[in-house]
Amino acid sequence: MKSAYLSVLFLVMVLSHSPVRAQEQPLTPRQILDKVDDLFRSKSSRGIATMTVTTTHWKRSLSLEMWSKGKEKSLFRILAPKKEKGTATLRSGNDIWNYLPKVKRVIKLPSSMMAASWMGSHFTNDDLVKESRMADDYTFKITFSGEMEGQEIVEVTCYPKPDAAVVWGKVLVRALRQEYLPLSIKYYDEDLRLARTMTFSQVSQLGGRLLPAVVTMVPEDKPEESTVIHYQKLDFDIDLKDDFFSLRTLQK
Repeated sequence: MKSAYLSVLFLVMVLSHSPVRAQEQPLTPRQILDKVDDLFRSKSSRGIATMTVTTTHWKRSLSLEMWSKGKEKSLFRILAPKKEKGTATLRSGNDIWNYLPKVKRVIKLPSSMMAASWMGSHFTNDDLVKESRMADDYTFKITFSGEMEGQEIVEVTCYPKPDAAVVWGKVLVRALRQEYLPLSIKYYDEDLRLARTMTFSQVSQLGGRLLPAVVTMVPEDKPEESTVIHYQKLDFDIDLKDDFFSLRTLQK
């Protein structure tokens, strides 16, 4: 009987320490912010998306093709409509350029232009090329973890570092606590008034990953306006050479 009891005790101890039962360690606030910043990136990636911009005066849609490699190389090119076809934005390291095919001109963007609208949308140049990173440019901490509106979420609140070249006075990130997929990012101005909200929806399989297929940006002062990016296709870890992200490729 003693031998049988010890055998059962040993089995219970083994199972309780089994990797199958082990709970995954929760991500740190930095890891959550990096996961959000790199949501549609990997070692390399290519994607096709539609951007629909709605304002009080007009509405239009752009078809986009985009590439990225690591955290410091990205290229966005407009495929349609014909009027904007070929317009492109390149980031390589700390340098960012726009290409305007109508005038066949390359323009290097100064840092002061990073907060400017990209192609009349509610996204900025920085939103697209991700020059700034929340985990690097802000101090941050988890300010909520638990149930909110029927979902288990984690909330990370970020305040800019004194020397950070950012325009936001506060950024509030909410993500699902289980998968750490983002639900929303709220951006506040220097007076800590809500300026705009980015939401993530329609979670689906993209490139073998579970990702939100739709990203929506809404300005707080014009809630009837919006810019919606709908990802149709994403491929990760593809073969991309460093020299792909060059002025030569930008102008093709």
